[in-house]
Amino acid sequence: MDKAKRAQIVSIIDDVNDMTVATLRPDLYPQATTVSYVNDGLTIYFGTSPDSQKAKNLAWNNKVSLTIDRPYETWNEIEGVSMGAEVSPVTDAAEVRKVGELMLGKFPQLASFVPDDASTLALFRVEPKFISLLDYSQGFGHTELFTL
Repeated sequence: MDKAKRAQIVSIIDDVNDMTVATLRPDLYPQATTVSYVNDGLTIYFGTSPDSQKAKNLAWNNKVSLTIDRPYETWNEIEGVSMGAEVSPVTDAAEVRKVGELMLGKFPQLASFVPDDASTLALFRVEPKFISLLDYSQGFGHTELFTL
């Protein structure tokens, strides 16, 4: 992937607040949910309840698909990314602090929702393996696939 394409992908990830992430349930049904996220370049972070179905799914299978799309008014403005990625829990104290700072920077309102007991939140790191860039400004349905 060249620098311009990488910059375009990171710009989309930087500019959007929510993604749809699909995990796999143990009964093999996919489960798609919308979550807010932060990122450091192509690495994406999100939090959820450790008791959520999403967290249970990730404990069983750490592979996900996700989409992040910019808002648009006309089809020729459609721009977004979809990814195949692997997810791992964030447990390192320094990385937990970094993710917390990223989250408070992007979502300042989070400060009023932060629980007293950090064990009520599970943080996850998303590392993309495949990225599909969707850019209708290049033509209807234009996509480019990148393997990382």
